[in-house]
Amino acid sequence: MSWSDPTDGAPGRRGYHHGNLREALIEAALALIGSKGPAGFTVAEAARLAGVSPAAPYRHFRDAEAMLAEVAVRGFDRFAAKLAQAWDAGRPAPVRAFEDLGRAYLAFARDQTAYYAAMFDSHLPMENHPGLQAASDRAFAVLREAADQVSATLPKGRRPPSLMMALHLWAMAHGTASLFVRDGPSRRKLPMPPEDLLEAGVLLYLQSLGLAGGE
Repeated sequence: MSWSDPTDGAPGRRGYHHGNLREALIEAALALIGSKGPAGFTVAEAARLAGVSPAAPYRHFRDAEAMLAEVAVRGFDRFAAKLAQAWDAGRPAPVRAFEDLGRAYLAFARDQTAYYAAMFDSHLPMENHPGLQAASDRAFAVLREAADQVSATLPKGRRPPSLMMALHLWAMAHGTASLFVRDGPSRRKLPMPPEDLLEAGVLLYLQSLGLAGGE
């Protein structure tokens, strides 16, 4: 697959030549999601940006929702890989690696804005897209594994449910990303980096459990 400027010189348009149509359409959908949001594009727009006929996308996607779901699945797979890399099987220590997960979450929200929007702003019904639910579960499984290991460092009688810990980390990271990281009119200003805010919150949370240096 290759992209080139079309001969008609239309601004923002790309030409598609001798490649994988499905991948070209995903690239076009990503560009449109990045500029207009997950609800702001049509199949016809994706086809036009990819430089193919309006009917061509229907060889691979039944409608814009199916195309959006595919983008979201790929986003969750990338997200899971980034989280797993940050967690690094709990190295050098589970508590430290647990904190690293939060920073990786914010980095993904900042660097992969189109994927992140497709994943969390598209309002796709999961029951209609089993592959999307599975991809989301794979990403959350990294948080759950981390919570399992961190919880296991506490005495048995003082271990919180690891599912609750994973959900707490998810809520803190996602809230910080939504309010303070992602560009847009609703973004709030902070007197410190969002990473510092999240790290402080996670540290206080872990300390309340008797971890990270305090009761």
